[in-house]
Amino acid sequence: MIGSIVGDIIGSVHEGIGTKSPDFVLFDPFCRFTDDTVMTVAVADKLLNGGNYVDRYHDYFHAYPQAGYGQSFILWAGYRKQEPYGSWGNGSAMRVSPVAYALDSLEEVIAEAGRSAEVTHNHPEGIRGAQATAAAVFLARTGTAKPEIKRQLESMFAYDLSTPLAEIWHEYTFDVSCQGSVPQSIIAFLESSSYEDAIRKAISLGGDADTMACIAGGIAEAFYGGVPPEISQPALALLDPPLLDVVNQFQLRYSKR
Repeated sequence: MIGSIVGDIIGSVHEGIGTKSPDFVLFDPFCRFTDDTVMTVAVADKLLNGGNYVDRYHDYFHAYPQAGYGQSFILWAGYRKQEPYGSWGNGSAMRVSPVAYALDSLEEVIAEAGRSAEVTHNHPEGIRGAQATAAAVFLARTGTAKPEIKRQLESMFAYDLSTPLAEIWHEYTFDVSCQGSVPQSIIAFLESSSYEDAIRKAISLGGDADTMACIAGGIAEAFYGGVPPEISQPALALLDPPLLDVVNQFQLRYSKR
């Protein structure tokens, strides 16, 4: 989960500006946590303390109403609506990484990822994006090699993960859909050589930078055995005490899994 949060924070200053190079200052003075972090912590809180996803998402939205949510989510959470709104956006994927640590099997992870998504993102693409991301994190944290992660994700979710990042880079633009950002984020991880490299590659596509770095970062953390302290510590220092408390509790309970 920390890998997702760090990716969000590093990517926050690149969203919407079309960064097309991996060579950037890792921590800009204006880096901040966004809705990606808030909702990731909301999922972690639900897994730690029970309850339901709808209430957790509502409560965290009202605690952090200016974090940068999409308009549909703002209307849904702002009025505390109970019914999903059919989204295929990547919000379902950005928040899902804690699920991959809290469950014991790939099947359970995929099922729980679907539950975390469907209360808002009940479009098939919204659910697929969350499930593919959670599956990637689970496979990575349980020691699966990259070629096998790629094979299983392509088989289970019918994503094309074969196009090289260099080819995607030339034509890729801002895209908030799951189908238009989750596969690319996974490829950024697959082609990476380290946690930091995964973040830089995801951001350098010039798309929805914070969310793509959040997705790629969550997988990379699991695969590379954590986030280097020199990267995680400056990022976590930007969290307020309530968010950091949930992160710490989650790490204590699930970090050894």
